[in-house]
Amino acid sequence: MKLSEIAEQVGGILEGRGDIEINAVAGLKEASSGDISFLANPKYAAQVAETAASAVIVPNDWDRSVKCAVIRSENSDQAFAKIAELFYEPVPAAAPGIHASASVAESAQLGEGVSIGANVVIEAGAVIGANTVIQANCVIGYKSVIGDDCLLYPLVSTREFTEIGNRVIIHNGTVVGSDGFGYAVQKDGSRTKIPQIGKVVIGDDVEIGANVAIDRARFGKTKIGNGSKIDNLVQIAHNVVIGEHTVMCGQSGISGSTTIGSKVILAGQAGLAGHLEVGDGAIVGAQAGVMKDVKAKDFVIGSPAMTHLLTKKMIASMITLPKLKDKMKRLEVQMAELQKEK
Repeated sequence: MKLSEIAEQVGGILEGRGDIEINAVAGLKEASSGDISFLANPKYAAQVAETAASAVIVPNDWDRSVKCAVIRSENSDQAFAKIAELFYEPVPAAAPGIHASASVAESAQLGEGVSIGANVVIEAGAVIGANTVIQANCVIGYKSVIGDDCLLYPLVSTREFTEIGNRVIIHNGTVVGSDGFGYAVQKDGSRTKIPQIGKVVIGDDVEIGANVAIDRARFGKTKIGNGSKIDNLVQIAHNVVIGEHTVMCGQSGISGSTTIGSKVILAGQAGLAGHLEVGDGAIVGAQAGVMKDVKAKDFVIGSPAMTHLLTKKMIASMITLPKLKDKMKRLEVQMAELQKEK
């Protein structure tokens, strides 16, 4: 595809030869002739001058000279995503129908255009919306409801009474509706299982990564709001409520009955204690350990998590401790010498 055509597709401003043939997309370091790359983070600006790519997508305010063609874009990350779609070879669309090896209960309801893959199990009373694709080896539990235009990759399990909205994507190995981690401690120290009689409710346009565990509520609902995105290996405990368009990065975990607002970001390996509230628009940094409520639009880091400005000051102070220790030793030696002189 010619570079001029690509610039037109993304609504960018082309600087350089428009007749260059672009064959693939690649990172700045890995790119070679015929590739197009992009710059989204100013941290990597120096790599643009060194890249072997034939063209690079850059922000509108780009002010450096480079040897390759550039396409200026208001959002270079988004523009590159559109370009990647142009060169992506999609997997053939699943054909509507039920694979011969699938087991579908007679009382299950399947909408028009549904595709059910090999060895899928759909239990009694389940409802599957129109044009939804359920790939191989998935299990859809008793009276689960899945909306229209959803995509479940292989080995997804939805336990009984789970409710999933429209246009939801769930990646391989995820379990929705497993029992919450609830036990009653007896006098002798043993633990007795507390029945988990609630369910999981997932809104529209949610995407859930691979090997995510979302626990059913002890009673009531564990809820995930519309448009939220959940990365791989995330744990969401019983009765957690997540607002709309919230992002949870890999290996983050939320303990039971915690409420997360809308447009919140939980960075990788963030851990939240139970029965907390995180306000709308808050950011929880990587590996943060959240022990108390987080206000709306606050940014917390560290463990225990605190407002990032305070945590940075504390870290800076810790870094200076070895110097302070050496200084104290010198002062002690000087004091000892002064005492001898007396």
